[in-house]
Amino acid sequence: MNNAFALHWASQNERHCMLLNYIQAAMNRGKYEILPEDEGIYGEVPDLRGVWANAPTLEACRQELQEVIESWIVIKLRHGDTDFPVLDGIDLNTTHVEESPINEQVA
Repeated sequence: MNNAFALHWASQNERHCMLLNYIQAAMNRGKYEILPEDEGIYGEVPDLRGVWANAPTLEACRQELQEVIESWIVIKLRHGDTDFPVLDGIDLNTTHVEESPINEQVA
């Protein structure tokens, strides 16, 4: 493996790990509420504006919430937003959108 390829791979791998860690940090901030009259579970991440989910069970709500977080990140990256909240010291605002593995996968 040549040095340029190794550096590119390491850089992509580091960004991928950063995104996974950010998603996990967001999930750890999730707040859940049992809705009245068997309407299921409501979950949100207060630090991430507009990120919420609703599902019949806690596990389904957590899964839906993670999918919403992932979509929220992709949309913000695609729009070039630089106002990601820093979670657990992870600052997505310092990454370059054009180099993001998410942006490459969605494009």
